[in-house]
Amino acid sequence: MILSPFEWTIAKRYMLPGRSEAVITLVASISIGVVMLSVAMLVIVMSVMNGFRAELIDRITGLNGHAVVQAYGGRLEDWENVLNEVRQTPGVTRAIPMVEQPLLATLNGRAEAVLVRGNQPADIARLSPSVLMGDLADLREGERSVAIGSRLALKMGARLGDTLTIINPQGRTTPFGTVPRQIGYTISAIFEVGIYDFDERMVIMPMSDAQTLLLMGDAISAIEVTTNDAEKVPQIMAPVAAALEGQAVVTIWQEMNASLFEALQVERVAMAFALGIIVLVAAFNILSSLVMLVRSKTRDIAIMRTMGARRQSLLKIFVTTGSVVGTIGTLAGVALGLLVLAFRQPIVNAIEAMSGQELWNPEVRFLTELPARVDPVEVLLIAGMAMGMAFLATLYPAWRAANTDPVEVLRYE
Repeated sequence: MILSPFEWTIAKRYMLPGRSEAVITLVASISIGVVMLSVAMLVIVMSVMNGFRAELIDRITGLNGHAVVQAYGGRLEDWENVLNEVRQTPGVTRAIPMVEQPLLATLNGRAEAVLVRGNQPADIARLSPSVLMGDLADLREGERSVAIGSRLALKMGARLGDTLTIINPQGRTTPFGTVPRQIGYTISAIFEVGIYDFDERMVIMPMSDAQTLLLMGDAISAIEVTTNDAEKVPQIMAPVAAALEGQAVVTIWQEMNASLFEALQVERVAMAFALGIIVLVAAFNILSSLVMLVRSKTRDIAIMRTMGARRQSLLKIFVTTGSVVGTIGTLAGVALGLLVLAFRQPIVNAIEAMSGQELWNPEVRFLTELPARVDPVEVLLIAGMAMGMAFLATLYPAWRAANTDPVEVLRYE
């Protein structure tokens, strides 16, 4: 929509009303502010939801892989051949054997449920970036050393060098019944992967030590699989599932965390819908400000019509005025949203310090920090939606202005 010099001059005059029209200025400023805040909220919330989902996927799959091949009964005897078959599957980038079992651990008179995981040394070394204290190199086979999560260490009061006793209820049989198997392990490292549930329960040890603890011999409990595309895991793992039917079951990451990601998706859609309504309210604010402007400028509109201004010109003037208000509010909202996202964690920390309340509880949120991931396409869609609603809100007031009858307005002037 190209404006003539006359149309652009009038549009600028209406976008910057004088002191005698302070009410119109106030309403227009409120409209810009509402659009800005609604767009900023939408950008912030959607980016945080995207970041939350992406962080969960990255951290969960980083620790558990994209899929797990688990034997029926929890024991995979001929695992070397199965491992080779999985590694040769197109799309599989890594497949590692592991032993995993929920057990009970005691330390300093405290007992906690733990998830014991046994990995080979090369796979244990992958946790090195997450180590807070100690050294994973000390987890050598036969030396009874373990690494534990930071939250578990905090709950049990564990320190490096302490002895963690792990209890396996499947112990030796005696005339008086089964005696649980209890083995003490030296805590050689404390790690934090950033997912509360894992940091609270995980105990890592060499795979041979886990096999000894669980009396599994040379068997393993599962094979962790990582692929080249997390979204295409079902298609990649379909041949493996068919080949191992009756021997093992293939569980992909979407199934392992189905309830979590489904709830996250529902919450994301609900938040987008609710905040979209706020953007609609902002568009109605623009409509109301333009209606007030048209009513206050009725005499001016009538004079312009009698001087030869066309209806199309008046339509363009008021559409431009409202669209500029919407565009300024949208751009300011995107900028504000990106600024808040850049400093999100300091803002959360400052609010917690001032209010004395914990806003981001890792026990509930799974992650230890507020995540965010900005999707440029999504930001553009939000901005386009806001400007589109603002444009639609200008049509009725512009139509009213264009259809003003100068004879009726100037009859008593």
